[in-house]
Amino acid sequence: MNASGSGASLRFNRRAALALAAAGALAPRPAFAADKVNIAISNSTGDFAILIGMKKGYFAEENIDINGIVFDSGGKMIAPLGSGEIDVATGSASATLFNAVARGIKIQIACGNGNARPGYGHQVLIVRKQHVDSGRYKTLADLKGMTVALPGPGTGATSTINQGLKTVGLSFKDIEPVYLAYPQHVTAMSNGAVDAGLTTEPAATYAVEQKIAVEIMTNDKYYPNADATHIIFSANFAENRKDVARRFMRGFIKAMRFYDGALADGGLKGANADEVIRILMEFTELKNAALYRTMHTQGSNPDARLNRDSLRTDFEFYKTQGWIEGAVDIDQTVNTSFADAALRELGPHARK
Repeated sequence: MNASGSGASLRFNRRAALALAAAGALAPRPAFAADKVNIAISNSTGDFAILIGMKKGYFAEENIDINGIVFDSGGKMIAPLGSGEIDVATGSASATLFNAVARGIKIQIACGNGNARPGYGHQVLIVRKQHVDSGRYKTLADLKGMTVALPGPGTGATSTINQGLKTVGLSFKDIEPVYLAYPQHVTAMSNGAVDAGLTTEPAATYAVEQKIAVEIMTNDKYYPNADATHIIFSANFAENRKDVARRFMRGFIKAMRFYDGALADGGLKGANADEVIRILMEFTELKNAALYRTMHTQGSNPDARLNRDSLRTDFEFYKTQGWIEGAVDIDQTVNTSFADAALRELGPHARK
């Protein structure tokens, strides 16, 4: 892929390639060449199913050779997806994605990835400890007028915080959003630049441990089962490589089910947890096994079902904020036919 053509900051994921090769060495070798699938990832815990599928050999079993390409932001994945340079991406259904569709870029949301099923909220609302100690913050209603750190306008976090505000009769207009990348949230809170933040791990746990902030609640409490990220196909992949797309989805769902087996008691404490933690430590920047076992963990749907209700809620919120710049029908962004076909072959998952 030509990085200059997409404007993306990326590098080839050599560790992913080595892991895939190792997995493939253990799997029966097919008599014909594997189909290469270019996939945009961020090398974060949000890529959990892709990383598991590579390491466990689920994609190799489907005769698929994953070429993982690392992007530093989700927005930069969209142009190469639209051109077909990238086949698949993990990312959220942001206003940027919907605006791309409105401009005629053909991409398709294929299934769900991480979600906020009850007990597994991964977005954490934190408030400066000073405000809690002084009594300035007592309930969610006290967020009114506060500066709140969020990753950017038109991102899923903005819709998520709006859902929380609605539970106490407030809305997004009642807070003062400050748009910062997640790694900057705790720094901004420690120096008094923001009052609160909807942030992710491991930043949330660090802020609490360092007595910078107090954890208020996780997003599963007020926006349960909402999809946080999705698997997104390029139109070229979905329309011109249908058999490969179907096999990719089958391997992906197998990986989702392995991850589901790692979840228990609100975290990575299930039967598969140790192996999942080892895989995430190998591929991501977070190398602390003990932290994986204690921090908030995102949930998943082991059948990769798309939550259309949360998708539509986010979309409508972006529209009300003026972040959707063109006419787009949300249904034209969705194609779950590959997930449906894979589930017919694999059957529904039954949790043990």
